[in-house]
Amino acid sequence: MKLEVGKYFLGACFMIAFLSSCSALKSISVPNNSIFGKTNVTSTKQPRKMEFLDDISVTPGKITINNASDAVETEKPAPISKNYEMMPSNLSEVEKANWLQLKYSIKMDIAVEEIKNIPLLQKIDEWWGTPYVLGGNSKNGVDCSYFTLDVMKDIYKVNLKRTAAEQYEQSFKIEWNDLKEGDLIFFKTEGRRRISHVGIYIANNKFAHASTSQGVTIGDLTDPYWQRRLYSLGRVNPSL
Repeated sequence: MKLEVGKYFLGACFMIAFLSSCSALKSISVPNNSIFGKTNVTSTKQPRKMEFLDDISVTPGKITINNASDAVETEKPAPISKNYEMMPSNLSEVEKANWLQLKYSIKMDIAVEEIKNIPLLQKIDEWWGTPYVLGGNSKNGVDCSYFTLDVMKDIYKVNLKRTAAEQYEQSFKIEWNDLKEGDLIFFKTEGRRRISHVGIYIANNKFAHASTSQGVTIGDLTDPYWQRRLYSLGRVNPSL
């Protein structure tokens, strides 16, 4: 009989201890947006940083490691979407032209009314954002000289040779005050050795090109980077 009483007594003690620990757990506040997932628990307390083993602290929205031997790390922000630069698929032909004029008037910092060559904008936009790949000739990757070759052929009926250096040799030099839409801009981006980059002039010191860092985009000749590397301006006759 004493043995049975002892069992009940120990069981009661265990239950009291368990309920006490549960009561203590209720005092911990878990933010609704914490890394532990969504929760229906509501609390008037402010979210607080929680300390764990090895001095790892968790704060809503990021994880920080405070160990002296570790670099402090936080979550990287999500990349900004460039979908706003993609033409909607449900536009009429007139709406497409208006959309292109608006987009490239912003890119080139000129009035919409000054943009007349819609086929040129359409062609550039077909390639827009295509990553740079040396020797590339597709929408999966393209280099600067194939981009100029394709645009010049379709828009200006000019047959260019394949490389930037060959296109430079193929064109005749023009002066800055004679520069106009469709002319070629040549750069030496690898020192003074050779022509290594080419783009197509549009307007207002802006040119379309396949950039190694941004893919097909609009560049600015007033940018110090391009000013230091600008080598020559050229024009190719349609008959060539």
